[in-house]
Amino acid sequence: MSGDPASERYEIRIDVAPDDIDVMDHVNNTVYLRWVQEAATAHWTNSATPEEQQRLAWVVVRHEIDYTYSARRNDSIIVRTWVGITVKNYFERHTEIFRAADMRLLAKARTLWCPVDLRTGRPTRAGEDVVRRFSNPA
Repeated sequence: MSGDPASERYEIRIDVAPDDIDVMDHVNNTVYLRWVQEAATAHWTNSATPEEQQRLAWVVVRHEIDYTYSARRNDSIIVRTWVGITVKNYFERHTEIFRAADMRLLAKARTLWCPVDLRTGRPTRAGEDVVRRFSNPA
């Protein structure tokens, strides 16, 4: 995708893997969180400049997730993510997870991310350009 990351909805497609299935014969809840992180990482990698990617990494400080329906063996999944507001050094991101065959909403998540300086491994300010491009006004 191109354009302004703050206004775009970024999507990845994932096929449910055999290891994603739990004893209840559906996708384990922890897998949804992995998909949330994979979509956010893919959006950052696709939209950030090479310089930003060399300078910053992101760590999760909070996940909120609502499960609405189960993904099953052999499902293809669409994970859609977009950025929300930024407060201090916390960047909000939203994610919706759909079954591709019928676009049924399986889960939705709100995650707070904190930028980390790759050189020091410590939380850092992302910089005005990253804030402008990877967040929406409150």
